[in-house]
Amino acid sequence: MTGTDPRVPPPDTERAPQSTVPPKSLTKAVVAGALLITGGVLVVMAVLPKILSRETAQPAEAPGAPTSNARRIQATLFYVSDDGADLIQVPHEVLFGDTPALQARYIVEAQLAAPAKGFASAIPPGVKVRSLFLGAHGDAYVDLSPEIMKDHHGGSLDEALAVFAIVNAVTSNLPDVSAVQILVDGKEVDSLAGHIDLREPITRANAWIRKGQ
Repeated sequence: MTGTDPRVPPPDTERAPQSTVPPKSLTKAVVAGALLITGGVLVVMAVLPKILSRETAQPAEAPGAPTSNARRIQATLFYVSDDGADLIQVPHEVLFGDTPALQARYIVEAQLAAPAKGFASAIPPGVKVRSLFLGAHGDAYVDLSPEIMKDHHGGSLDEALAVFAIVNAVTSNLPDVSAVQILVDGKEVDSLAGHIDLREPITRANAWIRKGQ
């Protein structure tokens, strides 16, 4: 008996080959995903060093009220000269700190305090130390209360004197600290009054110290 069995379908010899080219929407999605991953990697590479630096920083806890017989050391603080153009170095007793970070905090607190009679401070009254950290590479991070900006007189000279009174006080008294970054209310700031860049730690500036001192 000849012929074909009607139950068996004929071989599909005319089937069109399936396309292997992905749709445009899928290609766009893949490209967008790759760009997002690349951008994320770049952001992490830029931010990670600062995060790691802060994580390894040594904090100074807020000290309690000192007793009258608390140990003190001799330090150098910086006040405004008579003509208002420079900083002058003044010997001053400050509380002794049993860690470098705590000693740095005591020095900054003494620098922010109201000066003795006959001296003028470059820092607005009422400014407090919120926190202080020492980094792993000789940097100190000094977090000050908002009054350092709110009550600042403005002007490039006054701003420079305020910034370098703090920077010089820390770096002059602590040999292991080479630079200071000033933060305000827990945040990095561009400047106090628009003139001195505070986005990175600042080194000691002898040019602002009255010559002959």
